[in-house]
Amino acid sequence: MDLFIPTLFTFIPVILVAFLIRWIRLIKVNSDIQVEQNKEIIALLKEKNHTSD
Repeated sequence: MDLFIPTLFTFIPVILVAFLIRWIRLIKVNSDIQVEQNKEIIALLKEKNHTSD
């Protein structure tokens, strides 16, 4: 029991950093997907504007 609490306090920052890196990576992946979707929407809107002229 004497080593449990210091060990726990040692690993908490490591675990928090791992979750933070995972969270940042998920945000980046979702942002990349959203950028691609926005490009598709813009292309479709341009195509629609050209066909309606």
